[in-house]
Amino acid sequence: MKQHISQNIHNPEQLEKLYRSDKTEFKKAFEVVFAENKQEEVLQFWNQRLNYQEEKTSLIAGPLFWLAFKLVILAGLIANISNLSWVKKEFFFTRNTSFIIIPFVSAYFLWKQELNINKKIFTAVLFLISALYINLLPEALNSSSINLALIHLPLFLWCILGFSYLGNDLYNNNKRIDFLKYNGDLLVICVVLFLSTVLFTIITFGLFNLIGFKIEKFYMEHIAIWAIGAIPIFGTYLVDSNPQIINKVTPIIAKVFTPLAFVNLAVYLITLIYTGKYPHNDRNLLLIYNALLVGVLALIFFSVAENGKNNNRIYNSLLLLGLSVLTVIVNTIALYAISYRIFEFGLTPNRVAVLGGNVLIFINLLIVSYKLIKAVASKSELSEVENSIAKYLPIYAVWTGAVAFLIPILFSFK
Repeated sequence: MKQHISQNIHNPEQLEKLYRSDKTEFKKAFEVVFAENKQEEVLQFWNQRLNYQEEKTSLIAGPLFWLAFKLVILAGLIANISNLSWVKKEFFFTRNTSFIIIPFVSAYFLWKQELNINKKIFTAVLFLISALYINLLPEALNSSSINLALIHLPLFLWCILGFSYLGNDLYNNNKRIDFLKYNGDLLVICVVLFLSTVLFTIITFGLFNLIGFKIEKFYMEHIAIWAIGAIPIFGTYLVDSNPQIINKVTPIIAKVFTPLAFVNLAVYLITLIYTGKYPHNDRNLLLIYNALLVGVLALIFFSVAENGKNNNRIYNSLLLLGLSVLTVIVNTIALYAISYRIFEFGLTPNRVAVLGGNVLIFINLLIVSYKLIKAVASKSELSEVENSIAKYLPIYAVWTGAVAFLIPILFSFK
């Protein structure tokens, strides 16, 4: 190894290959070569590279950690309101679970970015109004409009979180893209933390059962309940303070599932056309298709992040374009189905909300498909695809707010 390094001092590519072939042996041999050739600038660079000591920071120290810790305590106290004797647990959690999570994650970014007091007050007032509104809605289990509010208000709160994340850069597309990437990374880390919590809980139950103690009810009501806020808050802290631990995972997951989604949709569409069984009588059809649209947009968005880093960029662009076109075709069938139901049975809160959401996401996917066609035709980068998704976010914010706050009133809480 020493001889190879000496022979390739002025060949950076070969030095890199030698290093990657056996890092341990390379480091040992390099020390000897460098001692004999300290005047060589290339070797000086490699010496810094091999011996640079990155400043180590503890995950359980620093102002951001203690901020996250305090927010977890506050979120846990809110969650424990459900344990008060006069509180109906089901009513509390169906209406307030998002308030155990999102306002505190939002507070993390508001505090970290040191935004002015007016923005902090504005954000707090939005959360307070939303909390009062959802908890003052009538307790009507069969009300479609109220159920829609329960579903869409967390999405509206997510938009407020986006406002907090963007801070002073509300119109910065790059910051909006970072927000979407943060959500993907947060989802991955939260799944890992959740599975770890589940494993810890199972072990705890087993240990206490061995000595005859049944702690399941007490544990779930008074201990596990803290995880509702703790997992996303600490997940945010981990993603924000150590982005290198997770930010490569989401694009890889998207890269793996993109071809699977393409094959799945292709087979589904062929089967649909062959059998002629168009599901226009299924009331849950557009709910499933809305989830499909969101999933495809997410796959495209996170695949684009990985696309510029590999040698198969054109192939992947074509795959993403094919996936988007298939989704557009399938969703066109869904729009026909919901239109049929509206003409046959009239408007209901569910049909208005689902149709409106579907149309908005469908338009976003059409824009993305157009950008993909341009990128494939010109063999250019896919940054415009990301931008087209980021620019559309305010429209989703307006729609989720309208469904959560206006539809229950327009349909008289029915």
